[in-house]
Formats: sequence, C-alpha cells, structure tokens
Amino acid sequence: MDFTLSEMHRQAAEVVRRFAQTEVAPTIREWDRRHEMNPAILPRMAELGLLGICIPARYGGQGFDYITLGLVCEELERVDTSLRVVMSVHVGLCSLALLQWGSEEQKQRFLVPQARGEKIGAYALTEPGHGSDAAHLETSARRRGDVYILNGEKMWISLANKADHFLLFARTNPEAANAADGISAFMVTRDMKGVTTGDIHGKLGVRAGSTGWIALQDVEVPLENRLGEEGEGFKIAMSALDNGRYTVAAGATGLIRACLEESLAYARERRTFGKPIAEHQLIKQKLAYMALWYDTARLLYLRVGWMKNQGLRNTRETSQAKWYATEHSVKAALEAVQIHGAYGYSDEYNVERYLRNSKGAVIYEGTSEIHQLMQADYALGIRRDRPLRCELPAYDAEAWQQSS
Repeated sequence: MDFTLSEMHRQAAEVVRRFAQTEVAPTIREWDRRHEMNPAILPRMAELGLLGICIPARYGGQGFDYITLGLVCEELERVDTSLRVVMSVHVGLCSLALLQWGSEEQKQRFLVPQARGEKIGAYALTEPGHGSDAAHLETSARRRGDVYILNGEKMWISLANKADHFLLFARTNPEAANAADGISAFMVTRDMKGVTTGDIHGKLGVRAGSTGWIALQDVEVPLENRLGEEGEGFKIAMSALDNGRYTVAAGATGLIRACLEESLAYARERRTFGKPIAEHQLIKQKLAYMALWYDTARLLYLRVGWMKNQGLRNTRETSQAKWYATEHSVKAALEAVQIHGAYGYSDEYNVERYLRNSKGAVIYEGTSEIHQLMQADYALGIRRDRPLRCELPAYDAEAWQQSS
C-alpha cells in the first residue's frame, strides 16, 4: 500500500493552490458580499486547464487522473466553495457523464469544447418539488419524430445562468411501472428556443457562485442529443452523482483544512489570561478534532480517487466520503467560529464565510440523511451495486495523455 502522491499530483495541487491564494483570495470577500460570481473566474480556470483536468487529451482535456481532480477540488475549496462547485458541476457531473455515457459523436460535439473550457456544462436534475425524490421528477419529454419536446422547470442548478450545455433529465415514459425507468437524459443547449434561465438570490452561502433555475417551454431537442438509451436517464443521473459527490468530498476536506489553518493562526496570536489561547486545553481540543477530521476526510476521498483510477465501482465509498467530509466541514466551521469568538461572527474573518458555505454540502448531491440510509443498506446487505451498461473508464496514463 503506497500513500505517496506523484510529482504530477504535487505540481498540479501547487498550481491550483497558487491560483486560488493569489488570484481569488484577495477579492473573494467582496464578491461574496455582492452575491456575485467574479466574471474572470471561469475564463481563468479554462486557461489553467482545470475545466478538463481529468479528461483524456484526445477529447480536449489535460489527461490527469481522478486523484488529481480530488486534489484540485481540495485546493479550490480551501479558498472558497464557489470555485469547487464549478469543478463539481462542469467536470464531475457533466463532462465525466459524457465521457462515460456519450457516443463518440456526442463527445466530439459536447465534451471536447467543455474540456477545453470553450463551453460550460451544468447538470439539471433537481426540480421545485423533487430533490432527494429525483425518480419522480415531473419535467416531461414527449417524442415527436426525431425530436423530443421538453417542458418543465429545474431548480437549484449551479451555473444555470452561466452554462452553455445542460445535462438535463426528463420523463419520457409517464406510465413506467418503476418511476425511475421512465426517465431519460438529454444534452440541452442554451440557444434552443424555449430555454430560459435565471439566478436565485438570497442564499445563505456560496454567495460568490452562480445558482439558478431553468425553465423549458416546448423545447425541441434532437434525438441525437439524448444521452444513453431511452429510460436510462436515472442510471446516468446516479452514476454522475458518484463523480460529483467525489468532488464535493474532496472540496469539503479543503474547507476543513481552511478552518484548521485559520484557527491555528488565530490561536497562536490571540492572547487571553496572559497567554495565547492555543495554550488553553479546550482550544487544543478543538484543534485536535479538526486535525483528525481533516486527515480522515482526506484518506476517504483519496481512496475513492484510487478506486476510480482502477476502474472499480465506488458508489458506497464515494457516499461515505461525501457524508463524512461534509458533516465534519460543518463541525469544523462551527469550531473555527467558536475559536475566533466575536470576530468569528463577522465577515472580516474568513471563518464566518466557511460556516455559511459548509451547510449547503450536507444538502446537495444527497443529503446526509440519504447517505446514512445508503450506508446502512450497504452494511445490511440490502443494497448491492449492479454493473452499468457504461462504466466510467479506468485511468490509463499513456492513452489519456495522447492527443490523438
């Protein structure tokens, strides 16, 4: 068993760390206060190759492995969650789904420009009345000849007002005995007539990110834009979540690290009762727990990255990593605010933003309660993963780094 990161891993993490710390950190507080996404972020991430970091070079990507994707997400969320959300949605949920399920023609048409950062991808599953209960979504797709007519609304969609492509799920068979079997997946583009989007304002956290809604009114989607087979949409949605949840786990690990590092620095400089608060035992206890949570979360997500590299099914392990890392990022943020005292209640210190940002991740991409049920069912032997028609490809360094 080798826990050593490669030089390529370390270099990628360092590049992203430098970008986040020098180009994003100095102004993130102001963008968070304005509830706006810095318009320079997406182009800069594209320029750095982050938007195709783990996509094979022949499809416009950088050809790095899945562990690199996790390390990148950790470094990004160390500074702000909004950066990691871009990776979760554009890469994890959309581009990797295209790599796994797309035809060669679809990969050329959608994946290549996304990996190059020329187009931005998003993932549209959640609806106003359907979050955890995604199998009963109501957006409809009625086939008429060589097109599908889509009607409905999607809600809480990251990058809804920024993306060019939407991996969108709709019901093609309302009569299916099993509701999940009546769902299909489509690549919908912003320029299609009848597609409108907007932003959601007033969020608790991730205020420097873009979250919004998508409305579909008689949108004609060509048959060739259907991803996978008709009725296969729910399987595609869930397999995509295995990739998205991995990035969320890695990002939440970065948030735990941020809380720990900020708390260590503050505890060393803040003095009470004649000494630094770092010398008080109850402060030490909080720091010790944060250090433990960070190491545990990091080991869990790196295990998933290794499994993905090997081509192993990782739904259970990904769920476990996401559940643990996000729950403990909330705990770490609460402890960080407590260590900072009254200053932690002010946005003059980063820990206030960390706390607000941490809460969303225990809700999206499977609530903590959903993950608890999944883990219990795995432990009881009730839940078993069946092979998929299309599996996420294992990492092959030589093949992935060849441009043709």
